[in-house]
Amino acid sequence: MKRISRIWLTSRPTLLCGVVTLGLTSASVASASDGPGPFGVTAATVATRQSVRVGALFGADRTDKLVGGHFCTASVVHSRQRDLIVTAAHCVDGDDGDLVFAPGYRDGHAPFGVWKVGKRFLPDGWAKGQNEDSDIAFAYVDELGGKRVEDVVGGNRFVTGTATGATAVTVTGYPDEREVPITCTNKPALHSRTQQRISCPEFTGGTSGSPWVNGAKQIVGVLGGHEHGGATADISYSVVLGAEADELYRDAASGR
Repeated sequence: MKRISRIWLTSRPTLLCGVVTLGLTSASVASASDGPGPFGVTAATVATRQSVRVGALFGADRTDKLVGGHFCTASVVHSRQRDLIVTAAHCVDGDDGDLVFAPGYRDGHAPFGVWKVGKRFLPDGWAKGQNEDSDIAFAYVDELGGKRVEDVVGGNRFVTGTATGATAVTVTGYPDEREVPITCTNKPALHSRTQQRISCPEFTGGTSGSPWVNGAKQIVGVLGGHEHGGATADISYSVVLGAEADELYRDAASGR
């Protein structure tokens, strides 16, 4: 399992504590039909009912000391069992220990609890050959205090087959070197038939697994895929969510 989850990042920068306001770069004003702008601007995420569905992944040995320990991002998706998260396959394909998920994590605090990650679901394309077009995974999280994670923070719907770039999406994730999540909204574009990309600055190591959420609160992408999500901080990728992702979600949501 890769603790550094964007392959271009070779070292962990000095930890920055507290809320970080990022520079406004690569901005363009959104058109009226696309919702509020500007697009292509990255900033610290405001804690809202929606944003706390996104959380950070840690090794289970960091449960009592979360600061500086997160390595990937995941988010809660709606399922009948109400216990399912989605992330990038390269974040959870290892066998070097248990993982935990902290939705809404900020500055060393897990206001909605630390949830043990259970059974993981990876597509055949990744399990058999780490195909970048299959870089998506689901996992169960165990109950905590008799509750299920979706009952605590809610969950976004996972949707496949949407047209890339039809609407803007908001990407939210946890860079390794920061202790608060960052957010950027922009319109994705096709990189290839099987990969989509988005222009958003500062999405460095640790943001793999970040959900791409459209205005209908649907997850239509998950940061990963090409180059494990991107070789630069300004361009990020996701698998185009098609038949394989749909089948994987159905298997995970049904418990098969």
